[in-house]
Amino acid sequence: MGAADISKLPHIGEAILRKEDYRFLTGAGQYTDDITMARQAHAVFVRSPHAHADIKKVNVAAAESMPGVIKVFSGKDIEGKMGGLPCGWLITSSNGEPMKEPPHPILAIGKARYVGDHVAMVVAETLQQARDAAEAVYVEYEVLNSVVHVSDAKNGPALHDVAPDNQCYHWELGDGSAVDAAFANAAHVTKLDLVNNRLVPNAMEPRAVSASYNRASDEYTLYVANQNPHVERLLLTAFVLNLPESRVRVIAPDVGGGFGSKIYLYAEDVALTWASKQLNRNIKWTSDRSEAFLSDAHGRDHVSHAEMAMDKDGKFIAMRVHTNANLGAYLSTFSTAIPTILYATLLAGQYTCPQIHVVVDAWFTNTTPVDAYRGAGRPEATYLLERLVSRCAWELGLSQAEIRRRNFITQFPYQTPVALQYDVGDYNACIDKAEKLADVAGFEARRKDSEAKGLKRGIGYSSYIEACGLAPSNIAGALGARAGLFECGEVRVHPTGTVTVFTGSHSHGQGHETTFAQVVAGRLGIPVENVDVVHGDTGRVPFGMGTYGSRSISVGGAAIMKALDKIEAKAKKIAAHLMEASDADIDFTGGEFVVKGTDKKIPFAQIALTAYVPHNYPLATLEPGLDETAFYDPTNFTYPAGTYICEVEIDPQTGVVRIDRFSAVDDFGTIINPMIVEGQVHGGIVQGIGQALLENCVYDRETGQLITGSFMDYAMPRADDFPEFKLDTVCTPCTHNPLGTKGCGEAGAIGSPPAVINAVLDALHPLGVNDFDMPASPSRVWEAIQAAKA
Repeated sequence: MGAADISKLPHIGEAILRKEDYRFLTGAGQYTDDITMARQAHAVFVRSPHAHADIKKVNVAAAESMPGVIKVFSGKDIEGKMGGLPCGWLITSSNGEPMKEPPHPILAIGKARYVGDHVAMVVAETLQQARDAAEAVYVEYEVLNSVVHVSDAKNGPALHDVAPDNQCYHWELGDGSAVDAAFANAAHVTKLDLVNNRLVPNAMEPRAVSASYNRASDEYTLYVANQNPHVERLLLTAFVLNLPESRVRVIAPDVGGGFGSKIYLYAEDVALTWASKQLNRNIKWTSDRSEAFLSDAHGRDHVSHAEMAMDKDGKFIAMRVHTNANLGAYLSTFSTAIPTILYATLLAGQYTCPQIHVVVDAWFTNTTPVDAYRGAGRPEATYLLERLVSRCAWELGLSQAEIRRRNFITQFPYQTPVALQYDVGDYNACIDKAEKLADVAGFEARRKDSEAKGLKRGIGYSSYIEACGLAPSNIAGALGARAGLFECGEVRVHPTGTVTVFTGSHSHGQGHETTFAQVVAGRLGIPVENVDVVHGDTGRVPFGMGTYGSRSISVGGAAIMKALDKIEAKAKKIAAHLMEASDADIDFTGGEFVVKGTDKKIPFAQIALTAYVPHNYPLATLEPGLDETAFYDPTNFTYPAGTYICEVEIDPQTGVVRIDRFSAVDDFGTIINPMIVEGQVHGGIVQGIGQALLENCVYDRETGQLITGSFMDYAMPRADDFPEFKLDTVCTPCTHNPLGTKGCGEAGAIGSPPAVINAVLDALHPLGVNDFDMPASPSRVWEAIQAAKA
C-alpha cells in the first residue's frame, strides 16, 4: 500500500483528539518520580563547585555517621568496577585519525572537569537525610585554570591527557579545491561571522531515576525518564556494567518532554543501578531544577565563519564554512555527530549551490557536555545558511524572497554536494503560500505605521530543510554510528478484533498513542478506540531505537505498516478459505475482505476470531493467531521543508523586540493528524523564538561558573511573548516510506530562529546595525543601537 492509498484511508488526516490527554489532564499520568517502591532509599549527588580541579581527598566519614545514611560512594568505590559513559558515534578526523575519546567516569576520579561534575553519591533513608549528608561530604580540591569559551579552547588548560590541545577532531566535508576555484571566479562574495548560542533544554519534567535489584532472580529494573529505553539498556549493560541485557529491564513511563536531553545514558542512571545491588535497596533520584541546569546535556554552542560566492545574477556557485563546536567536558552519547553528520550535510539547504566545503573543529571545554537539542545540528545549519542567504540579498539589492527563488532546487531527486540526496519537494509552493499567509504585500504600509509611532518594523525569511529519521543503518555505520537506526513494530490482533501495537518508538509528548492508532485503525478499518499502543518498556516491546530526530511516524510508523502487511496477507488466506476462493482474489477495503467481482465478504473481526478459533481453516498450512512483527530500516532520510516569515516591531528607545506576525508553511508529506502536527509546529516555533530573543546559557569566562543557572537568569519564553501563529502546509509525499510521511517535531525550532533575527536586522538596518547574534534581548538590542549611533 503506497502513500497515495494511505491518504484515502479513514482516520488519516483527521484531527482526532489525543487519546492520552485524559490521563494527563486528570493527573492520572505516571512519571518516574511518581513511582514509589518498597524499602526505597534516596540518592543525592555531591557535585563539583569548580569548573576544573584536582580532587585531592574525598572524606565521607562525617556524612556516613549521620542519621539515616546508608552509604556514600565516591570515585574510588567505582574505579575499576565498571566502564565509563560511552559515546555512540565515532568521528574520524580528516587526517584519518579517530577522534580523541577520553574516559567519562560515572563518579569523578582524580579530577572534576565542569561545575556540576559528579564527585560522590549519598544514599539515605529519606531525601532530606541524603541532602543533609551531602553537605557533610568533605572534598579537598586544588582549583585549576579553566576554559569555557570555544574560541579559547586551543590555548586553554588541557582537560584530558588524550587531548592536550583540547581538540576532539578536525573534520571536513566537500571539495575544498573546487570551492576555492569557484570563489576565485565569483562576481560577488558575501561573508558572515555568527554565534549559535548555548541553550539549556529545560523539559517540563526533570530527569529522574528509580533503580531496583532483585537478589532472588539477579535482575535489575530501572525506571527512568528517557526517550529510548532499549538504547539506554544496551549502553548500560554492554558498555558500562557488563551485564546480560536479559537481566535488566528499563521502563520509561510517562515522560514530560525530552527535546533531546533525555536521549542519553547519564551517570545517575548507572550509579543508581549499580548501587541498588551493592546495597540491596531500591534507590530513587530526581533532579531538581538547579541540577538540571548544571547536568542535563546542553545544546548548540557553535562559532562559525561562512562565505557565499555568487555569479553576477545572484546565483550561488560555492559556499565555505568553518565551525568551532563546543562539546563540553566529556563526550555525550551522540554529541560528536551533531556538528558533523547532522550539521554539515544540511548546509545545501533548499538551494542549488554546486560546491560546498565545510570544516568543523570540535573542542573540549570545562562546561556541561553538549549534545542534541531539538533539531540537533539542523537548526545550527539552517541558522547559518539562512542568515547568510538574507545577507546575500541585502548586499545585492534583492528581496529576501527573490534571492531564494533564484536559487531554489526545482528538479528531484537532487544530489547535494554534501552527501544527501533529496527525494522530493516543492520549495516555490512553500514560499508562495507563506508570502500570502504573511500578507507580505501589505508590509510597507505596516512599516510606515510603525515609523509614525517611533518604532522600527522588519520582516525576515527562513527557508529551511531538515533530514529526519537517520538512515540507513549501513550508511550511518560507515559514518561512525555505533548502533543501528531501524525501528520495530509488533501488531497483535486479539480474538475480538481489537488490536495492541507494541512500538520501539517512545512518546514523551508527541501523541503516539493517537497517531499510531489512527494508522492502524485506518488500515484495518476498525475504530481508533479499538487500538492500544504500548511503548517504553524493554520487558514488553521488541527492540527499538526510541524517539529522536523526528523519526517516529516515518520510521516507527513504517515498521508498523510492514507488520500490517503481514497481518493482511495472512488474513486474506483465512478469508479465502472461508469464502472458498483464492487469496489472490481477495480485496481488503473498509475493514472487509471481499471476493473480487462478487458480493461475498467477511468483516475483519470475524477473521480475527477465526484466527484464534481455528476450526474453519487448515492448521496444516496456517498457524493460529494474528500477531506479526516487522523491522523497518529506512533507505534515506525524509526531508521536510518550508518557509517561515516573521515580522517584528522594535522600540529603539528600549530595545524591546515584539513579534507582531509569524507565518509558517511546512511540507511534512502525508499528515496523519493535523491537530497534533500543528501543536508540534507551535511548540517548535516557541522554542526557536525562545533562542532567538530570550534564552542564552552563559558561563563566566574566568571562573567557569554557570551564570545563568536558574530561571532568574535564564529567560524562558511565555505565552505573552508570541502572536497568534499562522500555519499552512504543502504536501509532497515522501517517496520511500509506505506512509509518505516526513518528520514534523523539530521543524518549528529549525526554521524560526533565522526568520526572527533576519527580521530584527531588517528593522535595525536603517539605524546602522548590520549584524547581530542571538538572543536579541532588549539590553543587547539597545546596546547595538547605541554602538551604531557612536
